[in-house]
Amino acid sequence: MTPKSASTGPSRRSFLASTAVATAAVAGGMPLLAACGGSDDGSREGATSGKAADKLLPAYVPSKVADPDIPSKNGSAAGYTSKVELAALTASVPNKLGTGAPVRIMSPFWGTPPKAGCAYYQAVDEAAGTKIAWQNQNGNTYGEKLGAVLASSSIPDMVVLPSWENVGKTAHAVTAKFMDLGPYLAGDKVKKYPNLAAIPSDAWRMGIFGGALRGIPIPAPATTFIVPYYRKDIFDKKGYSLPKSADEFLSWAKDVTSAKAKVYACGDLAWISGNIFGAMPGWNLDPDGKVRFGIERPEYLEALEWTRKLYDAGVVHPDDKASAGDPVQRFTAGQILVWTSDMSAWYARAAEQAQANPEFEIDAMDLFGADGGNPSMYASNPANIWSLIRKGASKETVENALAAANFAAAPYGTKERMLVDYGVEGTHFTVRDGVPAKTDQGNSEVINAWAMLAGPAPYVAHPDLPDIARKQVEWQQRMGAFMKKTSTYGLNIVEPTRYANIHTPFDQLQRDYVRGHKKLADVQAAISTWKSSGGEKLRDWYKELFDKNGSGN
Repeated sequence: MTPKSASTGPSRRSFLASTAVATAAVAGGMPLLAACGGSDDGSREGATSGKAADKLLPAYVPSKVADPDIPSKNGSAAGYTSKVELAALTASVPNKLGTGAPVRIMSPFWGTPPKAGCAYYQAVDEAAGTKIAWQNQNGNTYGEKLGAVLASSSIPDMVVLPSWENVGKTAHAVTAKFMDLGPYLAGDKVKKYPNLAAIPSDAWRMGIFGGALRGIPIPAPATTFIVPYYRKDIFDKKGYSLPKSADEFLSWAKDVTSAKAKVYACGDLAWISGNIFGAMPGWNLDPDGKVRFGIERPEYLEALEWTRKLYDAGVVHPDDKASAGDPVQRFTAGQILVWTSDMSAWYARAAEQAQANPEFEIDAMDLFGADGGNPSMYASNPANIWSLIRKGASKETVENALAAANFAAAPYGTKERMLVDYGVEGTHFTVRDGVPAKTDQGNSEVINAWAMLAGPAPYVAHPDLPDIARKQVEWQQRMGAFMKKTSTYGLNIVEPTRYANIHTPFDQLQRDYVRGHKKLADVQAAISTWKSSGGEKLRDWYKELFDKNGSGN
């Protein structure tokens, strides 16, 4: 069985699902938490925390189906490295909770969606007692479709909401368009849905929008989701040592880069430079009592300047500078030796290259501080993707949608998890030496629809490559030892609509600056403009929010 979040490659979903977006200083000038829900009159602005939030949460009843081989530590996922006896799998919910009533679900999808009524959809519907009509939308343009649907009078029964799409008008439709699930899930009510009850409370807390529990979460590990991968096979062959500081990395990168041989030290490292320089993401309440945003801190500019040095030195592949082609192919071809991507890429690349290039070995560098000391890292939010049920849905529709989410949240070691991840044995996968492997039909049908509805507590498992699972969890645990929480950790914050667009210019500006198309003075001028165009007033708003709700750290 594989983790529910595993994908065939990096995607905008898997990247942005981590608050490493904000932690990597050059990856965006947006707040750590996007604006979410509320109405223009400000009645739903702010956040719900403390005892007020606790009253809205489902009771927590952890699953005891399968003990992990590597327990969670320092905010990591749990790890499973032993083979699973497929014949011994148990059902997490012995009786079907769905009644077969139809439920329309809109969700982002990466890849080619399977046809309606395919064998996989039929099998999961039969097992869950559901009848899902999937409205899968291109994940790369999901925000456009989502905005149009929410502005219309016809909203699907259930909608998947990724945090990175929860901005602008879409964000302010959440509380208006989706129902309070408290009457179905708060307190002991959730025990009807045992897999939902096993979702950690921190993840559920992120499902509070506009003062009500509206989102069913996919839990995420607290450790950073963005990983600096390197070609261990090439490092070993060439005798390279892993750099331990920002200067060491730049020096090493210059030594190993050979434009003539078409070998470059790295791709774009913007996703990790914030961690290296300790750039604090989002709004935070400092010990001196002042509230500051990430782009105001010196570490933000330091991370930008270092990333630009890499480009100026010519150690970044030209296609990365031009944002052209596929960096995955450059990495597997040995044209770049260090490449940043999401956690799922570790297994995906190892499995992909196992047959194509048996000598290929991917590993992860430990992040380092700019001066060679420990890195400064900040915890990812405990959930960043939710499924929501539209207001006005019938009780039967709601209960069938919850039955589907409960099935999708089944823990590792259950029949439900196996079915969601692999489909039907003989049709979607075969078993060799106790390890399941997808067939061609499995690869085309069992992709990422059901896994977007909800998820269990974070875990990693790769029965075919257990060593990769072990390395993933151990890397998370090492990095998690340096992890801190931000002032907005675990809070789903509704910002005033009037400030929704003040962060927008920074994404492109940062890309242009590190590539040499803009000057540092341009970035500094943009920060000044940001302050005068709403940043200072938003600071005052956050100060009041922290005074009222306290700090997440």
